[in-house]
Amino acid sequence: MTIDFRSDTVTKPTADMMKAMMNARVGDDVFGEDPSINELENLVAKMFGLEASIFCPSGTMTNQIAIKCYTQPGDEVICDENAHVYQYEGGGIAFNSSASVKLLTGDRGRITAKQVKAAINPNDNHKAHTSLVCLENTSNRGGGSCYDFEEIKRISQVCTENNLRFHLDGARLFNALVEKNETTKQYGEIFDSISICLTKGLGCPVGSVLIGKSDFIKKARRVRKVLGGGMRQAGFLAAAGIYALQNHVDRLKEDHDHARQIADALRAKNFVKMILPVETNIIIFELDDSITAPEFVMKLKEKNVLGYAISPNRVRLVTHLDITEEMVKRTVDAIDAF
Repeated sequence: MTIDFRSDTVTKPTADMMKAMMNARVGDDVFGEDPSINELENLVAKMFGLEASIFCPSGTMTNQIAIKCYTQPGDEVICDENAHVYQYEGGGIAFNSSASVKLLTGDRGRITAKQVKAAINPNDNHKAHTSLVCLENTSNRGGGSCYDFEEIKRISQVCTENNLRFHLDGARLFNALVEKNETTKQYGEIFDSISICLTKGLGCPVGSVLIGKSDFIKKARRVRKVLGGGMRQAGFLAAAGIYALQNHVDRLKEDHDHARQIADALRAKNFVKMILPVETNIIIFELDDSITAPEFVMKLKEKNVLGYAISPNRVRLVTHLDITEEMVKRTVDAIDAF
């Protein structure tokens, strides 16, 4: 048995999720006629207290659609230097929107209102026009770190005062909600748009949802078409999302507990130089000079445990729906044996 911690995107549909998919009612979504897609989009919009939403193949697409809708060529987007929209979306901000990026050095992927305010360009023809602020909660490269909601509110106020749009990359937002005892409605009241991923903590095979006001989603639908994101009988995928939202949110606490158990085992090893605080389901740790990250990952693989070397000396492990208590125990035993 292989235990896969490379990402929470590696999950397979559960038996009950597969049953929901196979029983889905479908139609042509490009014509707006897929009942399962429509049900999912209405469900998500209602959850966040926003007017509408749109289903897309990936979180990269939902983020890039939002950025495209909110910017003009030559505009500037403010985000953390480790943000997914900058690090892992193929240069999409430049390619899709012809916009530049102002990178801020935050705390484990989290920026502050004070930083945002200082980063806004003056009304000067020599400067790019600042138009959008993007946050990521939880932060992937920040080790699954969660924002303080009060800080989000302060950033929102800065955006309002300076006529900036406010977008959330909420790929793992439900992890943050469960861990911080926050609600979807709180976030819907603060952000102009929110992207949620169904394929990570929620365990779906495909899909993300972009949420916002009706006029924004109408524009987003056009951009999705241009990007090739219009799908036909996509209700089979939407059914997985509906099932996950109804059954897989509260159980995220198990993933967080599993991550902490593994982090405790790593903390006891003298070759582990540092572990980022484990708030949710991501463990990022740094190794000393006695072993490189690729070497450590290879040694884990020999024990049928898969990890991911994110740098020459850092490893990432991610817990998820398919990781059982027994798998955690075996992983801890493998670490103890080093």
